[in-house]
Amino acid sequence: MTADHGDEPHVRQLLGAYVLDALGEAESGSVARHLQRCAACAAAYVEVADAVSLLALLNVEDLLE
Repeated sequence: MTADHGDEPHVRQLLGAYVLDALGEAESGSVARHLQRCAACAAAYVEVADAVSLLALLNVEDLLE
């Protein structure tokens, strides 16, 4: 994996939807391929995935505090 992604745009704005499996099949595939080639977006993906995992640990009472 390298930071060089050629002329392909970064996918950071799609990472939240990608982690939540909210993208269509074609768009999800495009993001997955980009993440294999772009170290910067792959690192951002890990951060987003971690945040989503942590949010899943919260319950309603935690949110009301």
